[in-house]
Amino acid sequence: MTRSGIEDIVLVLRRQPVLVLLLGTGASMTEPIFDHDRLDVYRLSIEYVASSFAVAKDLNSCHRHARDQWLRAAQSIPLNIAEGNGKRSLKDRSRFLDIARGSALECVAIQDILAATEGLGDDRHGELKRTLHRIVSMLTRLIARSVTVGESAVEYNAGVEYEYRDAEYEYEYEYKYEEGRTPEPGSSPDGFSRR
Repeated sequence: MTRSGIEDIVLVLRRQPVLVLLLGTGASMTEPIFDHDRLDVYRLSIEYVASSFAVAKDLNSCHRHARDQWLRAAQSIPLNIAEGNGKRSLKDRSRFLDIARGSALECVAIQDILAATEGLGDDRHGELKRTLHRIVSMLTRLIARSVTVGESAVEYNAGVEYEYRDAEYEYEYEYKYEEGRTPEPGSSPDGFSRR
């Protein structure tokens, strides 16, 4: 029996409860599997890479150095987004997202060079530049959100900690010593020196 691409296999064993196994025929590549697949900026950057490769096929030999650098920078955007999104610390995540943002800005500059040297048409240049603007804006917001998630040290009242420390030593001299035992100079009955 087939239902929406999933095969149902039902096993009945000696009037025991029914065991149903759902075996998929394979996940589509458009379905999000990893966390970075769910990010709009990642999907948009993949579309940008595909567009830049399509345009790069038509670039002639005098633009080959710019083309090669453009393709490397374009690929760097989704690669760094994916790697950064997989990092556990916010600092590392922000660093990789910032690298992806820098690669997007590098792509803008390369496109400007290609447009100035007639390697890229005005319409296509404008379309790709708008896409890069969206990518840079989205990455900037993600970076800002990662940076502001942490707590600042200013929010904590350091004076309370010092009051606690002072209160801890307030009763230092009210210890009763065992008979026949005298404290060593500069020490407390528990063996820790108090200063």
